[in-house]
Amino acid sequence: MPHLNGHARNNGSDDNSLSTFLHDSQVEASGEYAEPEKRNSGQDVATQQDSRAPRGGEWARVSSLAIRQLDRCVSLEPKVLRGDDPDAIHDLRVATRRLQQVIDLIYPPPHSGEIRKLYRGLKRCRGSLSEIRNYDVLLERVDTALSRKRTARREAWEVIGDYLRDLRSARLEKSLRRLAKANLSAIYVRLKECLPSDGESSYAAAGPVRNGVRPGLTSTQFCERISHSLEAVWAELEQDVAQSQHQHDAAILHRTRIAAKRARYLIEVINAFDVPGSKEALIWLRSLQTRLGDWHDLAVFEEAIIGMIADRDFLRDRLEMAIQIERLIVRNRALRSKLENQYFEMIRDKAAMIRVRDWVQAMVDLPAAQFAGS
Repeated sequence: MPHLNGHARNNGSDDNSLSTFLHDSQVEASGEYAEPEKRNSGQDVATQQDSRAPRGGEWARVSSLAIRQLDRCVSLEPKVLRGDDPDAIHDLRVATRRLQQVIDLIYPPPHSGEIRKLYRGLKRCRGSLSEIRNYDVLLERVDTALSRKRTARREAWEVIGDYLRDLRSARLEKSLRRLAKANLSAIYVRLKECLPSDGESSYAAAGPVRNGVRPGLTSTQFCERISHSLEAVWAELEQDVAQSQHQHDAAILHRTRIAAKRARYLIEVINAFDVPGSKEALIWLRSLQTRLGDWHDLAVFEEAIIGMIADRDFLRDRLEMAIQIERLIVRNRALRSKLENQYFEMIRDKAAMIRVRDWVQAMVDLPAAQFAGS
């Protein structure tokens, strides 16, 4: 079953996580839109960036964001290991994604040595729970259908629910063993040592020099990292959006959803510095991600129940039930088509996308100026 992030419940949870992310940073988004700066050439750009550069402490602040996500991961782990808290499972996965985005900012890819090991450990933590999270989201869809007073094919929904619960139960123990083996506590201790504080950390100071520059120690490097990272994630997103318009393929839509998520989590870091225009960019990305996420949830749901009725024993013993479930699949496909149309309508709204693109370009061209305006 493909990976799923659980948008049936994630939408609200992401809001709560973002609120915590920003509140812990002691900032609020300004809600103002920053008009893109005019491009200057060579020395003029450098002069403007130097004159309006941040005053320092950026890396300590970024490290604070990372530590809060680390703390969140460690606090959620005991709840996750009990296996009966879908919200905790989702929240731990989101925290690891946000944490990885901050790590990418401090230590740009490709990672090596200790950072590579810790980064992979976070991916293992999240990956160990992906299948269980899939089942939790699918079961939530079943519960929502059964909670309605008038639910067509109620018996079919009940059969699907029993099937998914059995699968979750069978996979749970293995998933939790993989999470425990990833050793989140050890990742916490070692990664915390690698985070810079006011431009220094034991690892950053002694870490490898790449192109004559040590990892993230100055305000100038902070702006450079923001610029390069944002340029990369936005280019990936625009490429995937453009390709999805020409090839209505499920794999491309899934890739676009992941690209939107990466861009969103990076801009959340920028938003934590109260940079004008970042809030509007996040609103647009969240809307894009929600449409694609809801579509993807329906795709995974269809795949799961097709697997159930494809079983020869099920077809032989419960043929009439299989026919009812096939009708649910037809309805599910109609809903997927509707969500696809909503996504394409959104990306055809050029004005909205251009506003975000202009803000991104301003951040890429003159990040110091944009941070100075916060």
